Amino acid sequence: MSTEGQFARFCGSNDKETCLPASFPPMFDPPDPALAPRFWQVGALCRAIADSLDARFNPVAVRGEISGFSRASSGHCYFTLKDAQGQIRCAMFRRAASLLDFTPRDGEMVEVRGRLGVYEPRGDLQLIVEALGKVGQGALFEQFLQRKARLEAQGLFSPERKRPLPAMPRAIGVVTSLGAAALHDVATALRRRVPHIPVVLAPALVQGAGAAEDLVKALHGLYQQDDVDVILLVRGGGSIEDLWAFNDENLAHTLARSPVPVVSGVGHETDFTIADFVADLRAPTPTAAAELVAQPRDAWLGALDRAAERLQDAVLGQLDRHAQRLDAAVTRLGRPSARLAGQQVLLSRQAQRLHYAVQRQTQQCGQRLSGLGEGLTDGTHLAASMAHERLDRAGLRLQLLDPRLVLQRGYALLQDSAGQLVTRIDQAHAGQSLEAHVSDGRINVTVGNVG
Repeated sequence: MSTEGQFARFCGSNDKETCLPASFPPMFDPPDPALAPRFWQVGALCRAIADSLDARFNPVAVRGEISGFSRASSGHCYFTLKDAQGQIRCAMFRRAASLLDFTPRDGEMVEVRGRLGVYEPRGDLQLIVEALGKVGQGALFEQFLQRKARLEAQGLFSPERKRPLPAMPRAIGVVTSLGAAALHDVATALRRRVPHIPVVLAPALVQGAGAAEDLVKALHGLYQQDDVDVILLVRGGGSIEDLWAFNDENLAHTLARSPVPVVSGVGHETDFTIADFVADLRAPTPTAAAELVAQPRDAWLGALDRAAERLQDAVLGQLDRHAQRLDAAVTRLGRPSARLAGQQVLLSRQAQRLHYAVQRQTQQCGQRLSGLGEGLTDGTHLAASMAHERLDRAGLRLQLLDPRLVLQRGYALLQDSAGQLVTRIDQAHAGQSLEAHVSDGRINVTVGNVG
């Protein structure tokens, strides 16, 4: 009897135990439970793998190139770290991302430190990044930045050298590959919008070895066309390797020497090349480049109609204004007496204003002279008063110096017989006759002892 049914009855549960039949044929012994396989739950297996990774590798430091970097609204960052041999998904949570001092970009070489783990909902191996530092950028991207900086320093990207596009070019030059989809897009747009403008195609390689030299040769060929007023340099999108020919330094200098404006339409809107920076105008796509240099024919015809209407209105307006001026001139010439009377009234008003102005000026001058006279009189009186005061003070000082005032205070003035003042004891001797002057007269005295 088959035992499948018995197996089905016992294997419906989710436990990890080995499923055994309800009964065994008598010739077989029951299997040893220790040798039976173990059935894992998926989540438990993921956790076990994560534990093994943590024990074996973590913490881990990895160096690689960033690809597909994105920042979620939550602040978490997600990207892929890759090199030539492999890649690994990375997650950087908001706390660690907030510590970054730069914004990571695709193509940058970085060093990350973190922990390997398993994202259980998808069973994906991922690296939880705890620290991220910039080492450099991918070889091509780093070369692109160095070349861009060098050409920018030479002034090839200067806005001052950018030229406006011609409104109505005589002919449009196109540089691209004959097999490129960009050629079809450009031709379709030009045929739809400006079928009357000729297009001069200069075919060239746009990818691979020798593409840069081919592009330079095609541009030089268009430079020799006298009627080409604008040039389109176009190709479809691709990787940085596919677009590398448009980062050539010789191509950049050739574009800078173009005698006519150049519009670059290389790749998609997010693609940038050296040619985009050197060109007079960058378009996001080849089709957009064609539309920039090709205003629709209907728009030009409509503009011509509107210009003709404005011109007609302007001419009629000029004629009307000149007719009005003639009418006014005839009116003025027909009545000279009225004009003469108006001039007489005007002269009379001017004479009155002049008379009043002279009167006002005369009054103002008189007022100023009167003020000056009053000021002069007041100044003279003040000066005289100050002079009297100075004289009085000088007389008082002279009086204070009068020796008679000193004699009135009890002092005497001695003179010898010769009239010399005696001011020291060595000028007198015993028995000498002296004359003492006091406040009310003189006294003759004889010197007794000197000492």
